[in-house]
Amino acid sequence: MPGLLARDTIASGDGPIKALDYGIRASKSFERCAVEGEPSLDLAMSLHVVAAIYCSLGRFDEAIPVLERAIQVPDVSKGADHALAAFSGFMQLGDTHSMLGQLDKSIECYKDGYLAEAHVQTMQFEEAEKLCKQTLEIHRVHSAPASLEEAADRRLMALILEAKADYESALEHLVLASMAMIANGQETEVAAIDVSIGNIYQCLCRFDEAVFSYQKALTVFKSSKGENHPSVASVFVRLADLYYKTGKLRESKSYCENALRIYNKPVPGTSQEEIASGLSDIAAVYESVGEPEEALRLLERAMKLLDDKAGQQNTIAGLEARMGVMYYLIGRYGEALVAFESAVTKLRGSGERKSAFFGVLLNQMGLACVQLFKIDQAAELFEEARAVLEQECGPCHQDTLGVYSNLAATYDAMGRVEDSIEILEYVVKLREEKLGTANPDFDDEKSRLAELLKEAGKSRNRKAKSLENLIDPNSKRTKKESTKRWGGLGFRI
Repeated sequence: MPGLLARDTIASGDGPIKALDYGIRASKSFERCAVEGEPSLDLAMSLHVVAAIYCSLGRFDEAIPVLERAIQVPDVSKGADHALAAFSGFMQLGDTHSMLGQLDKSIECYKDGYLAEAHVQTMQFEEAEKLCKQTLEIHRVHSAPASLEEAADRRLMALILEAKADYESALEHLVLASMAMIANGQETEVAAIDVSIGNIYQCLCRFDEAVFSYQKALTVFKSSKGENHPSVASVFVRLADLYYKTGKLRESKSYCENALRIYNKPVPGTSQEEIASGLSDIAAVYESVGEPEEALRLLERAMKLLDDKAGQQNTIAGLEARMGVMYYLIGRYGEALVAFESAVTKLRGSGERKSAFFGVLLNQMGLACVQLFKIDQAAELFEEARAVLEQECGPCHQDTLGVYSNLAATYDAMGRVEDSIEILEYVVKLREEKLGTANPDFDDEKSRLAELLKEAGKSRNRKAKSLENLIDPNSKRTKKESTKRWGGLGFRI
């Protein structure tokens, strides 16, 4: 087998060029033999070998596209082996970017690697933190003070600590990383760390310090990369988000407009993926400030940029899901359903059928069907969402509880009173025994259950409630309140 020959050739010292030839042949063979739609870990591993050989030859630029292909192969929903393959690929890609001095991209790859592993199990942040501490101790003993390698590992440690919501400790490591970069004359990397520091300050609600960090980064990016570089636009977006959170909507929109000017006329070398990501971030701010039409326009632009790009189907599905939520909130239910259906189809096609995100998306699609009086389809979607969320989040999670409530109401509308009663009894008991009764949804669910039991006691064949009453039983409710009754949108993109 060419893959084994490549490995043995490396071990025997016969030469990396010969090993590279074997590795490439192995990768092509696995590509041909792979069952359509089924990821091949052998393919991923052979690509890792090819990339390692390229790196050993100093051909780092050629290793990067190989690794980018490798990380698309594993399906992390299929278990730990696939997650480990994805994790290894991201780590190797991060190392390669680091060798090229692309530390920003390196850190992002390390971050994505940990997120890949987190897809199949709760991220073992304690273990990750322990390993990172050991690495930093090795730097302390064996490396020169304030080395670039130590700075990169401190940034990785900050990511781990941020994920654990230990923001103060994350901030400490970022400051030390910044000092190391300053000592090594890495001005642009210092600016990138300042952005991360600003993000941490936002999490700590230390908004004035966040603004100062972002402005420092902005000054450096403008002088080193140019006024119209995407790095400048990305800081504008962060400032826009910060000013929205502090209630300064005029300033927030102004920074959005500044960022848009850059993305509308990108400098040469800016990738379409980078522009699409920027437009998506700006859309999130417009969505927050209550301008869904502008947010939708930007998301549509982002989708068009990614439409013909390999490996972007899940990203596009995420954008469509966000568009569906916005269409729903402004009452354009038909367009919401179309967007949700397209997103669901893409995720099914990519094997992303068992994630919490997929379960929530099915719930949203069900809500759109209810508004369009497609009650049978809504019930099917809520049932599938329940199965997914019970598996991924457990019965006590708020997203799962929201689906229970929606399914009970749908069964009620279909005349399946006993099924509705069974679900509501389960939810009420769950809240009483495990979650507590302080949640305002508890009173609503309990009163709905009491009403159903009372009416069922009078006549098991009572007429089902109309969909108009199901959707909005009190005409005085606002749209926001009505949405809350249906379990909330609760989307996490």
